[in-house]
Amino acid sequence: TFGLFAVTGHAQDFSTERASVRVTTLADGLERPWSLAFLPDGRMLVTERPGRLRLVTPDGAVSAPLAGVPPVFAQGQGGLLDVALDPDYAVNGWVYLSFAEDRGSGTNATTVMRAKLAGAALEDAQIIFRQQPAVESPAHFGGRLVFGRDGRLFITLGERAGRQFIERAQSLDD
Repeated sequence: TFGLFAVTGHAQDFSTERASVRVTTLADGLERPWSLAFLPDGRMLVTERPGRLRLVTPDGAVSAPLAGVPPVFAQGQGGLLDVALDPDYAVNGWVYLSFAEDRGSGTNATTVMRAKLAGAALEDAQIIFRQQPAVESPAHFGGRLVFGRDGRLFITLGERAGRQFIERAQSLDD
């Protein structure tokens, strides 16, 4: 078993230098799944890079795409990226998403929003972070989300792959 899931799907065993690993497919039909977050009731929120968020049940049933997901820049390495639940999700209901956002004039950048899950939709959406500057690049968005023990949200960001950006990647004022 895995958490609340009785894993009964197709399994495949792999041997590595350090351990044996069993990989079991729980759900099929997802297009480029990128991240997942477990809800308290055992379902998972799963992001698909082309811009869809889905619910997957413990028995592997995949929902239709949820409403309220923002439009994403789904080119190159961009798209709908991470999903995370607020540490106080049971109290406040916040779900966080990171995604590559089209900013117009050929530019794009990583953006983070939060919203509340209501049935098959996200509601009360709020953009809480926009990477600056937006640039013309389909790569290196980063976008992983993790909460620290103190409740602070940390966001990974890529240097956006252009030579002019790589040199600025470690600058704390950019």
